[in-house]
Amino acid sequence: MASNAPVTSARAVLSVFEKYQKERLLFVQTVADLASRESNIDALQSAGVMSLLRPLLLDSIPAIQQAAALALGRLANYNEELAEAVVESDILPQLVFSLSEQNRFYKKAAAFVLRAVAKHSAELAQSVTDSGALNALVTCLEEFDPGVKESAAWALGYIARHNAELAQAVVDAGAIPLLVLCVQEPELSLRRIAASALSDVAKHSPELAQSVVDANTIAFIAPLLSNPDAKLRRQVCSALSQIAKHTVDLAETVVDGEIFPNVLTCLKDADGYVKKNAATLICEIAKHTPELAQLIVNSGGIAAVVDYVNETSGNARLPGVMTLGYIAAFSETLALSVIVAKGVPPLAQALVSEVEEHIKAACAWSLGQIGRHSPDHAKTLADHAVLPKLLKVLTLASEDGEEAGADLKTKTKRALKCILEKTLHLDALEPLLQQSTPPNILKYVVGQFAKILPHDVAARRAFVTCGGLQRLQDIASSYSSPTQQGAGGVPTNGLTGTKMGEYIRTINECYPEEIVRYYSPGYSATLLEKIDEYSRMQDFSGLSNNNKAKSVNIMAATASAAAPVPGVSPMGEAFPQSIPA
Repeated sequence: MASNAPVTSARAVLSVFEKYQKERLLFVQTVADLASRESNIDALQSAGVMSLLRPLLLDSIPAIQQAAALALGRLANYNEELAEAVVESDILPQLVFSLSEQNRFYKKAAAFVLRAVAKHSAELAQSVTDSGALNALVTCLEEFDPGVKESAAWALGYIARHNAELAQAVVDAGAIPLLVLCVQEPELSLRRIAASALSDVAKHSPELAQSVVDANTIAFIAPLLSNPDAKLRRQVCSALSQIAKHTVDLAETVVDGEIFPNVLTCLKDADGYVKKNAATLICEIAKHTPELAQLIVNSGGIAAVVDYVNETSGNARLPGVMTLGYIAAFSETLALSVIVAKGVPPLAQALVSEVEEHIKAACAWSLGQIGRHSPDHAKTLADHAVLPKLLKVLTLASEDGEEAGADLKTKTKRALKCILEKTLHLDALEPLLQQSTPPNILKYVVGQFAKILPHDVAARRAFVTCGGLQRLQDIASSYSSPTQQGAGGVPTNGLTGTKMGEYIRTINECYPEEIVRYYSPGYSATLLEKIDEYSRMQDFSGLSNNNKAKSVNIMAATASAAAPVPGVSPMGEAFPQSIPA
């Protein structure tokens, strides 16, 4: 019986430790579970959970360490304030040390904490880098377990995405070749995260993008455009677009990876993000040179992009709109390709229907690039009523004030100018010849009439019959004092010495002076004044004639009275009928 006493005592002691272990494990697991719900975060923070979890990261029980790291990761992931608390608690060095010592489950949890801290800001990401995490994370990319690789790649991507300096630190740590190897792994989630990390590195500068290309990245990720997994296609399109956007050489390298026609197929993808990222990739390629734009046209890309613009809306539509503008900008032939592919109607429709100003501005810019090449291009835009739509957008933007829509006003004005300078059809110009048209646009409208009318007799007649000449005189009158008229009926005040005045004078000189006066705003009043003056002259003439008639009658009467009456003497006495013998 005495020999059993130590055994019983040992069991009692061990049961206390086992209970303490179970309670610690239960505590961290409960905290981790509570941290997964936003409604509990504030309560956990106010209870001082950080100081309680920190020592548990060094617990002798691996399960407790993992649960503590998971809880910290969920807390740090919630907001920047909690992530800063993790940094201030000196937890990062412990995590980095444990990454090289602990099992794969802990490594995944520790990498999750590093990612959750780094995602909020460049400063926190720099803190993660300063703790020595990069080398440890790169080492994790060489682990056998795909879950560890995925967590490490995710953390590296979140560090690299903030700025070029942090991305360069990731490159210097030797992460790029290992990320490219991860893209070739069979696990889909690992391939997605690795492609995303490569995209985050490449986006900052041509040098960083070249570092990604030098690891033979394109040869391995370009074929993945046809992969069945939509999320992987998203990341591949994003990575390729971030590489192609920087320089012509990088864009050509991407094209050499044989991305066509697979990228065009992605424009029809059921996943909206795949479609948008594919459109962005095409846009980043098209903007560089006429040769690359022509390559897209030759691959059937114009029709696919036009369909994409038709089918999308909002920010997703923007890369397609920009692509059409970039292609049309290079040459008359490429602009004609956009017209032939029926690219003008969706752009005009988007200009009116879109709400966001930056999308409207992009539509206006693209339409301007299409119409600026020749009168035929401008006529196509006029046939689709693009000019009145641009004018309406400009007017509405101007009504919103100086601050609102500055970029939209600038791009719309430039587009109108480019198109108007090539427009030679009166039917297209005539609706814009209104007093309500802004002066900076009206100047170009009147200028085009001044170019056309002196050389076209039929156009001069049509300009009068459609009411254009009368509106022109109304416009001239609104800019000037109606009482001061110069030669040809052009008001001299307000327009003298201006281009508008010169244009109006040129147009007026195409017509007889009487016609110009007839259509001038004050001409009816002038006619009425002349009628009144003529009536007064007539009345005065009639009165003079009456006075003359009266004078003649008086003189006649006087003469009649003075004439001798037979048988009456001048003295009024009657002559004797017979003279006495």
